[in-house]
Amino acid sequence: MSKLLGVPLKKPSEVDIIKPLNNLIQSTYNGASAEEKAQYAEAVNEFSKQRNTAIWKFFEKYETSLEIVYAYYDQITALETKISASELQIPFKWKDAFDKGSIFGGKISLTHTSLLYEKVCVLFNIAALQSSVAASQDLDTDEGLKLAIKLLQQSAGIFQYLKSATPAAVPSEPTPDLSQDALIVLQALMVAQAQEVFILKAIKDNMKDQIIAKLCCQGEEFYADVLRAMQKESVRRLWEKEWIPTVAGKQAGFHALTQLYQSLVCRSAKRIGEEIARLRNAVDLFKAAQSRGGNETYLDEYFSRAKRNLAESTKDNEFIYNEMIPELSTLASPGKAQLAKPLPLATPMASNFKDIFSALVPVELHRALTASDMRKNEIVNTEIMKLREATQTLNAVLASLNLPAAVETTDSNSGLPPSLREKANEVREKGGIEHLKTMLKDLPELLNRNREILDETERLLDEERDSDNQLRAQFKERWTRISSDKLTEMFRTNSKKYREVITNAIEADKVVRQKFEANQKGIELLSMPPEQIQQSLPSASGSVDPNCSSVQRLKQLMEAVETIKAERDAVELELKSATFNMKDEFLHALQKDGAIDEPALSLSRIGQVLSPLQAQVKESVERQATLVADIQSAHGAFVAETGNCGSSRDKLYQELATAYDSYIELSGNLQEGTKFYNDLTQLLVVFQNKISDFVFARKTEKEELLKDLTTESSRQAPPATPALPSHYASTSGSGSDVPNAPATAAAPAPNVPYPAQVHMPLPYGASANVPYPTYVPPPMPQSFNPYATLPYPGAPYQYGGFPQGPQPGNYGTYPGSYAHQQGGYPNQKPPGW
Repeated sequence: MSKLLGVPLKKPSEVDIIKPLNNLIQSTYNGASAEEKAQYAEAVNEFSKQRNTAIWKFFEKYETSLEIVYAYYDQITALETKISASELQIPFKWKDAFDKGSIFGGKISLTHTSLLYEKVCVLFNIAALQSSVAASQDLDTDEGLKLAIKLLQQSAGIFQYLKSATPAAVPSEPTPDLSQDALIVLQALMVAQAQEVFILKAIKDNMKDQIIAKLCCQGEEFYADVLRAMQKESVRRLWEKEWIPTVAGKQAGFHALTQLYQSLVCRSAKRIGEEIARLRNAVDLFKAAQSRGGNETYLDEYFSRAKRNLAESTKDNEFIYNEMIPELSTLASPGKAQLAKPLPLATPMASNFKDIFSALVPVELHRALTASDMRKNEIVNTEIMKLREATQTLNAVLASLNLPAAVETTDSNSGLPPSLREKANEVREKGGIEHLKTMLKDLPELLNRNREILDETERLLDEERDSDNQLRAQFKERWTRISSDKLTEMFRTNSKKYREVITNAIEADKVVRQKFEANQKGIELLSMPPEQIQQSLPSASGSVDPNCSSVQRLKQLMEAVETIKAERDAVELELKSATFNMKDEFLHALQKDGAIDEPALSLSRIGQVLSPLQAQVKESVERQATLVADIQSAHGAFVAETGNCGSSRDKLYQELATAYDSYIELSGNLQEGTKFYNDLTQLLVVFQNKISDFVFARKTEKEELLKDLTTESSRQAPPATPALPSHYASTSGSGSDVPNAPATAAAPAPNVPYPAQVHMPLPYGASANVPYPTYVPPPMPQSFNPYATLPYPGAPYQYGGFPQGPQPGNYGTYPGSYAHQQGGYPNQKPPGW
């Protein structure tokens, strides 16, 4: 029998996957330790090596190559569960398997920034390699027959899977080899060839003639279906030149074998007339098979046997049986027996697959854990805020009444009551007023850094839009790609929101600075050495009798104040340290239901853990109301009994107490503001990188479209030829001849003080029903509240109502080697823009 057909391979392009994959993993798992991050980076490097090995192993058409490419596919499948695959902005470029180019050079290709697209192309090449390895087997041995049968059925299963997987991975029109009609043909061809090998094995195993006839009848039908599908207008020009003749020859050949083996059944049953009719038809079909396939020796052994049997049976019938030769149309079909069928996709495909990214948890589980942690932090922060606001109110009441200084014995060395002396020592230990001045001085620099990043990001968008509009005006309807305004609408919306965040932060900086200026005098005094503070105090107007009843009552209440503050510190510590592990519950839900109802599961556990502490917070706040009333009442009695209603020294004590509270508050505000700006910097850098990805891909698409238009204009062929879809590339060479080629990724500025934990954006997502993937913007930092006492901004929460945004286009003309050669995205205006 003739040689089996092997499907040609899609040709890949090398691409840098290290930088974007590292960025995505580091942003997704931003809470990882330094050791874990180093482990992730090592895994990414290993994955890159694995890809570079696998994509070229496809072209080594040996059985040993299969395990290597299987392992790469398994790793992609495993990685899909650990990251949001739609966010991975890597321009994977694959050329069409059947296109041989033209006199104008180049091949049809498609570049798509999607791991799903890479997975589809890898699967196609696995199926193609399986067909080629099957075609190279020695079909005279049992081992060769069994392996060929297995590989061809596996290949058919992959092509069947690709019929549904390709539309989801490539929302636009794919390359011809991945079109539905092409995949239908390839699946049918693999099944037909598997049936063919089953027939060879049946003949080799000397199975009954009736069974072989039925197998051949099914084989003939399979090849007839393949031939019919191959000649559809949409794909008939796609195939290798010998494919259609070969399939046509096999269709006729298996029809001939059906008749031959059914004639042997007739011979055994002494139905000589039917035998002769079938043998006559078989001889004609063998001739047709050799003629159609262009192979004069195709099935020659069986052809000779048919002619020999026909001569013998004709002679016997003329001299012995004298049976009538029935019309061929009156003969019943021998029936069909189908053994070949597509095998479902195995998971994993490799026999010894080991997940390089085993340290990463499933991304859905990670997101649920992150959301649960953020939900807990939000509730914890709310409770801590209640405690701190209550304490601030209590401090303000005490400062207005000059307590506890009014009832304390003055220190002869510093001239300060013990409580104020402790506050002055604390201020000096924390760096005093110079510490606040230094942090205030740093805010404008942090602000400008964020503003410059956003300005540069908007500049990239503006220049890309201006270039697109200029070329659209020049080429008019021939400029077929989607307009920049449409693609960047949501990018613009998100940029505007970031601008609003920066504007709000500027106003918050003003509030902090005003608060500092209002309390600067008192803070400066608290920052002085004890002897200088004593020199600044006015003379005392008299002493208070420490034994009078009102003084004793106030001292008791001050002890109650210290007690309630200590209790609040303990509750706050418990709130901050409250932990619970939702991993097992989430993992169980994911395995059981395929999804995680994070809010329901989290709130139930959070309630169990935090309810007792929330009750303590409520009780503490309510108890303070009674305590404040008692203090105000006792202070009234103190003033009536001692006549102390506020000397100049007492007023200064009040000012110092207020200055201390302001110092603590300002220190927290400035630390929170610094963290806010640093968190915002990282979010803006990620946002800028997404814009750079988009601009780079658009620039490459623009250059290739310009090249196509220029080439089209230069052709002088009289008839108009059909234009290829806009996302196909007709390139000559690797693209290295293009000057000033852009590079792959914008690196963050060195020495940028990023926070330890940042919840990064979820940028790109696609589905089969959405022609352009959606963009989920990065979470915005909370509004900067300078009066807040919690660490700011805490966790960047997801804000509701954010718009869906620009989509990564399907850049069919993307020259993937540019990024590999250059190693970075341009921050300056590209030439010609």
